Amino acid sequence: MIRVLDDMPVGVLGFEAVDDVEKEDYENVLVPVINKAIAEHGKVRVVYVLGPEFDDYEGGAVWEDLKLGLRHPAAFERMAVVTNARWAGPAIKLLSVLWPGQARAFPLSELESAKRWAAEVPS
Repeated sequence: MIRVLDDMPVGVLGFEAVDDVEKEDYENVLVPVINKAIAEHGKVRVVYVLGPEFDDYEGGAVWEDLKLGLRHPAAFERMAVVTNARWAGPAIKLLSVLWPGQARAFPLSELESAKRWAAEVPS
């Protein structure tokens, strides 16, 4: 499941992956919120939390994630991924090379720092 986080700085979208993330979570939650923000502002800044309850992405969810990025490659201005998963840091570094926006991984203990970073105007 993906849920929207309400306690975000102005201009930042927040999401949290809980348990299993399925294709329908993207279609019903994440994609509509992101598409609306892109339509209104042209760019988005995102904090995406993979908390301790996060378990796995269903194959369809991974495909929806890729499609979202391909549809709007230049719209993601900043993305903070907040998780204690060891793969996140290297994956985000690879994503940063392939993606025009800025991306950074933060440990769960630094969620507030991730929010502040996502809200900053990139230089």
